[in-house]
Amino acid sequence: MDLNSIIYTIAVWAIPVLFAITLHEVAHGWMANALGDKTAKMLGRLSLNPIKHIDPIGTIAVPIAMVALQTGFVFGWAKPVPVSTRNFKSPRKDMAIVAAAGPISNLIMAVFWVLIFKLGTSVISDPAIAKGIMDMGRAGILINLILFIFNLFPIPPLDGSKVLSGFLPPTLSNLMDKIEPYGLFIVLGLVYFGVLNTIMTPMLSFFLNLI
Repeated sequence: MDLNSIIYTIAVWAIPVLFAITLHEVAHGWMANALGDKTAKMLGRLSLNPIKHIDPIGTIAVPIAMVALQTGFVFGWAKPVPVSTRNFKSPRKDMAIVAAAGPISNLIMAVFWVLIFKLGTSVISDPAIAKGIMDMGRAGILINLILFIFNLFPIPPLDGSKVLSGFLPPTLSNLMDKIEPYGLFIVLGLVYFGVLNTIMTPMLSFFLNLI
């Protein structure tokens, strides 16, 4: 891939990645606010302004590196929205709902990017602009489905673990909390040994066909 191709690819992926990651966090904060925790709202984290959510490593460096290295997929993260469970009426169940809001927002955004893709295929007549819109639509669909599926894995600190924890007996829920410090290493191990790709590929294909 030459320099122009790399620049074009980064330009196409920039907006979808940025909003996929930041809106994911806003969804957590919005749901927490709806369930009684105003922490994110008081700290200004319910804003759609991406600057308030950008993590220099997870939102910028990691996605750009994955695009430039042609890894075949892209993911990243924003600054986590602070949530105080003591403000919830039912802390474990409400936290599960808050956790689920992030991945669900990515699924909704994937559908939105389908509409953007269709805009490029059927509305815009200029071939160059249409190609850019279609490629951005594909990127938006892919990054959001990847984040949707990836975050539902029941591995702390991913959202799926918090959703599962809300419905487990307290002893098992506490055990998952103890695993959380090692969660990143577990994920990296799954990536290294190809387990993550083996699980995600058929799920990604299913949702791509679905939408």
